[in-house]
Amino acid sequence: MPSDLEIAHAAAAAADALTLPAFRRPDLAVETKADRTPVTEVDRAVEAAVRRFVAEERPGDAVLGEEMGTSGGGPRRWVVDPIDGTVNFIRGVPIWATLLALQVDGEVVLGVVSAPALGRRWWAERGTGAFVSSSGRPAERLRTSAIAELGEAAVSSGCIRDFPNPDTLVRVALKAKHDRGFGDFWQHLLVAEGALEAALEPVCSLWDLAALQVIVEEAGGKLTDFSGARRLDSGNGLSSNGLVHDEVVSLLAGEAAGS
Repeated sequence: MPSDLEIAHAAAAAADALTLPAFRRPDLAVETKADRTPVTEVDRAVEAAVRRFVAEERPGDAVLGEEMGTSGGGPRRWVVDPIDGTVNFIRGVPIWATLLALQVDGEVVLGVVSAPALGRRWWAERGTGAFVSSSGRPAERLRTSAIAELGEAAVSSGCIRDFPNPDTLVRVALKAKHDRGFGDFWQHLLVAEGALEAALEPVCSLWDLAALQVIVEEAGGKLTDFSGARRLDSGNGLSSNGLVHDEVVSLLAGEAAGS
């Protein structure tokens, strides 16, 4: 019987086989959901494929997906974001990925993030470390940076218009040595790789963060909400190398309440 991590990798490979051929396809069908965010036929196809894969390999497990909601019950639940960065996918920007995580009793125990247009895949399992593989290169272990002061740090954030109080983001950006706007999954994985010290996501859901949390934490960092609470359902997310985390939370003190 394959391990949970092997299943996650196989599901990610199945997702890649659907997403990569459709990327930059001129006849890609795009719709607008009720929350005014875009969804493509490929998003739905990927989630359906992952659900079939889980049903075959772990028939007793539940699944939570962005496009199809929750199915099943019990202590084990797979969390699926079929394409994180759908806007990038639609516009031909290669920064998008399939995110897969497994929760056991509410705790994320493994995560796999596959970005085939970048030729990269990241993964982690509790207690075994975090890793990344690139096309044609062996897997490398991830470690967050050792920079301990925000004034020497590089930070990234999502869209400034999504911050209820943009002034808080401005305070973080002005305090940091470098500020960037990578957005979506990639900025948090750059934290895990040690290329950034902090990444802020003002609007997100559990499926946006679940796989990222275990990867960032196994690399030595932290992933919390803006208040510093280690939870995935607050609607926002902050990852860091751990060393600058409290300073960023302090600057964001009013953000979680939308003040």
